[in-house]
Amino acid sequence: MPLISPASMALQRSAMEAHETLGSGVLDHIAWQLRDVVRESWLRSMEFKGAAESNAHTVLSDEDLRGLRTASPLRLVLPVFDRLLLEPTRDTGLILAIGDPTGRLLWVKGDSQVLRDAESMAFVPGADWSERAVGTSAPGTALVTGGGVQVSGAEHFDPIAHRWSCTAVPIHAPDTGEMIGVVDITGGADAVAAHSLALLKAAVAAAESELRWHQQHHEPVRRTFAVPSAAVPSTAPGKVSMLRLTSGTGVELRRGDKRLELSSRHAELLALLCWHPRGLTGEELVELLHLNPDAADMGTLRAEMVRLRKVLTEFDPLLVPLSRPYRLRSLPTSDAREVLCAVEDGDLDTALAHYAGPVLPRSQAPGIEVIRDEVFAALRQGMLQDGTDAQLLRFLELPEVHDDEEVLGTTLQVLPARSPRRAMVVAALERLERLESAG
Repeated sequence: MPLISPASMALQRSAMEAHETLGSGVLDHIAWQLRDVVRESWLRSMEFKGAAESNAHTVLSDEDLRGLRTASPLRLVLPVFDRLLLEPTRDTGLILAIGDPTGRLLWVKGDSQVLRDAESMAFVPGADWSERAVGTSAPGTALVTGGGVQVSGAEHFDPIAHRWSCTAVPIHAPDTGEMIGVVDITGGADAVAAHSLALLKAAVAAAESELRWHQQHHEPVRRTFAVPSAAVPSTAPGKVSMLRLTSGTGVELRRGDKRLELSSRHAELLALLCWHPRGLTGEELVELLHLNPDAADMGTLRAEMVRLRKVLTEFDPLLVPLSRPYRLRSLPTSDAREVLCAVEDGDLDTALAHYAGPVLPRSQAPGIEVIRDEVFAALRQGMLQDGTDAQLLRFLELPEVHDDEEVLGTTLQVLPARSPRRAMVVAALERLERLESAG
């Protein structure tokens, strides 16, 4: 909890001075005057847009908004927020807003006059209040940092919000820890009072406890309260991004008809974040990326993450990595993960269909090598245990299995006695035997 209110005259004066330098290229020289959380958010906001614009165009239709509300697990805990936040702040000029994990506002409640005033900055149900849409604000920045955030007046990146202050806290799924939304109070200086952040954190804790009870008693078949990315019509109607890691010819993201080829480093970063959905610290990412992590530069990692965010914002905003720790708010499907899932389900035909080769074969990153070994080992073990003759022959077509004596021997055992393919397998085994003898 800050010792000095974000609404203090000194901080507001510093923020206004910082606004005057936007676009002049000298922001870095005065950025130290901003609070850390605000300064880091401004730098991200400049990467996203360069200059803030009104986000009125982002407001969803009533039909799309209803769809998001229905899909959101937060509908189950609206009474909790009404009781703990809306009722105590009635007649105080404060607004209660609840958003989804992308920053989309689902519910906005409060005094009618204040709600009408907030419409001037499109702070309404269905509007996008993520950092990528409006820059620094408590709801959007809380979703990026993963913690409680207070933003007041001129600390907002978009000048249209300068007469408002806000405090927001993210909400997490009780089973997985994944962020499923954000709760925010917006208004005057009271919205960033010393007790506001503690009040919101207590309300979120109560809501998460209520979600855990719902999951245990009313929706036991649900594996998670996370909302799939395909449920967000504004960015991916009926489409989920697919990350191809095993093609061997370059890494590609696909969403519908769109294609995006990733650089080697961006592919490694995205693959690691997909494989570690709970997130990784900067230090953990460095360990997984570098053979000699002690010689790696953390600043280089941060710069790569900024570039990756920019690339993904243009392709699929739901994939833009969050920070502290680095993580994805919405996981794409991947051919590597599909291989593992298919093997676990005993569907080896599907596993073979998804496996086009080793995961990122040119990468020497230790974390990628672990993923590569895990995927191939699972597929190989599944083939050895349960593969049919047709599946094993198909598996043997992969270059990495040509000299696998155990796979060749297993294939020979399951092939019918009169199969014309037996000669090929026997010849491969004899070749390996000659090589071993020669060695």
